[in-house]
Amino acid sequence: MISDGVEDEEKWLAAGISGLQQNAFYMHRALDSNNLRDALKYSAQMLSELRTSKLSPHKYYELYMRAFDELRKLEMFFKEEARRGCSIIDLYELVQHAGNILPRLYLLCTVGSVYIKSKEAPAKDVLKDLVEMSRGIQNPVRGLFLRSYLSQVSRDKLPDIGSEYEGDADTVKDAVEFVLQNFTEMNKLWVRMQHQGPAREKEKREKERSELRDLVGKNLHVLSQIEGVDLELYKDTVLPRVLEQVVNCKDELAQFYLMDCIIQVFPDEYHLQTLDILLGACPQLQPSVDIKTVLSQLMERLSNYAASSTEVLPEFLQVEAFSKLSNAIGKVIEAQVDMPIIGVVTLYSSLLKFTLHVHPDRLDYADQVLGSFVKKLSGKGKIEDSRATKQVVALLSAPLEKYNDIVTALKLSNYPRVLEFLDSGTNKVMATVIIQSIMKNTTHVLTAEKVEALFELIKGLIEDLDGTPDDEVDEEDFKEEQNSVARLIQMFSNDDSEEMFKIICTVKKHILTGGPKRLPFTVPPLVFSSLKLVRKLQAQDENPFGDEASTTPKKLFQLLTQTIEALLNVPAPELALRLYLQCAEAANDCDLEPVAYEFFTQAYILYEEEISDSKAQVTAIHLIIGTLQRMHVFGVENRDTLTHKATGYSAKLLKKPDQCRAVYACSHLFWVDDQETMKDGERVLICLKRALRIANAAQQMSNATRGSTGPVALFVEILNKYLYFFEKGNPQITVASVQSLIELITTELHSDSTSPEPATDAFFASTLRYIQFQKQKGGAVGERYESIKV
Repeated sequence: MISDGVEDEEKWLAAGISGLQQNAFYMHRALDSNNLRDALKYSAQMLSELRTSKLSPHKYYELYMRAFDELRKLEMFFKEEARRGCSIIDLYELVQHAGNILPRLYLLCTVGSVYIKSKEAPAKDVLKDLVEMSRGIQNPVRGLFLRSYLSQVSRDKLPDIGSEYEGDADTVKDAVEFVLQNFTEMNKLWVRMQHQGPAREKEKREKERSELRDLVGKNLHVLSQIEGVDLELYKDTVLPRVLEQVVNCKDELAQFYLMDCIIQVFPDEYHLQTLDILLGACPQLQPSVDIKTVLSQLMERLSNYAASSTEVLPEFLQVEAFSKLSNAIGKVIEAQVDMPIIGVVTLYSSLLKFTLHVHPDRLDYADQVLGSFVKKLSGKGKIEDSRATKQVVALLSAPLEKYNDIVTALKLSNYPRVLEFLDSGTNKVMATVIIQSIMKNTTHVLTAEKVEALFELIKGLIEDLDGTPDDEVDEEDFKEEQNSVARLIQMFSNDDSEEMFKIICTVKKHILTGGPKRLPFTVPPLVFSSLKLVRKLQAQDENPFGDEASTTPKKLFQLLTQTIEALLNVPAPELALRLYLQCAEAANDCDLEPVAYEFFTQAYILYEEEISDSKAQVTAIHLIIGTLQRMHVFGVENRDTLTHKATGYSAKLLKKPDQCRAVYACSHLFWVDDQETMKDGERVLICLKRALRIANAAQQMSNATRGSTGPVALFVEILNKYLYFFEKGNPQITVASVQSLIELITTELHSDSTSPEPATDAFFASTLRYIQFQKQKGGAVGERYESIKV
């Protein structure tokens, strides 16, 4: 049926165009022969095609535009007639003899345009006559297009100031009155369209009405272009009359569109000076009107106006724009009791952006906006609408984007209260936005009080909210969130050691509530921030550890012990061991032997009791050996105890190659270059010989299980250790021992039972080249290497 209706409409349009073109043809012929009577006759018949009620507004517009083009030609003819001496007054009377009212009024408007241009009568009288007679068409579509034609032909002939048609002192008021009267009648016709036809086609009619809205809105544009409409006239006449029509029409579509038109077409300074009147109409609109969009656009325009020049800012203070907008939003929300939550959020978000643009120095205004928002939402629980939560994120992001400084945002007392209305997921989003702002602007948070306030804002990432378990969160997202928290902790700093210690204590308090899954991400940055403070304290004073100091390395090491112990509940023994060794090294720099020994003890306990994976053991023992080798604070007894333990762990690793490498690494524990008291060549040799025995055992095991000896790489690695200590002057490493090891490796590489290993061959060849190079250097080093034959 719909397709049939469309086809019928196409036929009716085609018939209308055909009739119009046929009569236009005869009209042109009459115009060419200067036959006025026939020209009027055929033009009236041509315009009669516009009397149809069968076309939709869209199709009617096509027909109207064709008629409009023809009328322009007719107008040109009337101008020529007037120039040739034809009385325009007689012509104005003559066209009124047309039989049907619609053609008659189109012809009257056309002749009226020429009549005004001839200046034989005041423009205001002709316009008043035309706008009054146009009331004769009450069909909404036909009436709208007729009045649109009247507006079109008269817009350049209004009796405006400076216009050639300017009249007496009230000339501008006459022009305004004409446009307002035309606007009022057009709006009535436009609103009446919704009542034409059956109820089932209401949606279709609303769509058609929407297509015609610009015909009505053009009147407001014409008003805005009238030069004589100053602020006083706009305030006293134009705006009240337009708003009266907007409020009284009680139509959702018309009210929304016309309010938007008012905001868009009139100057910003007029809006600022008439805020009371404009905002006073908002609560009177229909509850279904999308008022949030209207007010948001108004505030956006005013914000841009404020940004255009600093000279206009006093005007905003003078008219108290902020308080007026704030009050109006409150009244609108009260008037529209069923306003969805997204409407409330959008309004306050727009108000906050307006405040930040116009009054960036007034934090109390911004806080007042957030406070009003909290008040409106109190008692409504968490926001569940996803669109509304996005708007809340935009609301809370606005101060961060404006000030580029979280410290300023922390001064807003109502900021954390707004966060309480967000669900767990959105809280995390907002926390991430806050952290990203801090990182982007490299903002350093300088006091424990501000750190406390900041952690309150980002608690969605620090702890589980609403009982949401971590298991439900995507693993990659969780890692990214916690890494951002770790980066944030590095942004806390203060040159004052006392305050920095307070910051560290505050961070520790919060991150230890985060649960075992978060600690591996958040504990390390806290540990390194603490160690940074330890080294700073150590560098500040020769004796910074006195009893009078409230912040000492000892206190920090106690805090670090408690913090790292929290990782044992995760469990994360490998991470805890690394952190213990870092702390031991810091204690070494501070010459705190008991503290350093305790950290090593804890690391050893973890190694023995918690680390069972063979690969993890290998990594851990090399970390232990590397850290212990750098320690200078230990006395002979403590160092021997720790060294003995490390060599014992090395020899007990599961795989022989791992054993071998760990044991020869232990040789460095007995030979430290810059410490003469820690050069025990004999024990170095014992380690290397033990490594050789283990390498040999590995070869034999490989031969027994695989039928061929294993790789010779271990022997080459040990040879390099021999050469290292030989070069350092260890008397226990002789030329003979190096020579025998070279020969052993050469034999093994050429053995039939040895599997070919290109990498080992290259490694050994490189080692021999190094020996040759050292020989050629000459001097004391060259002499030492001279006896080695390669």
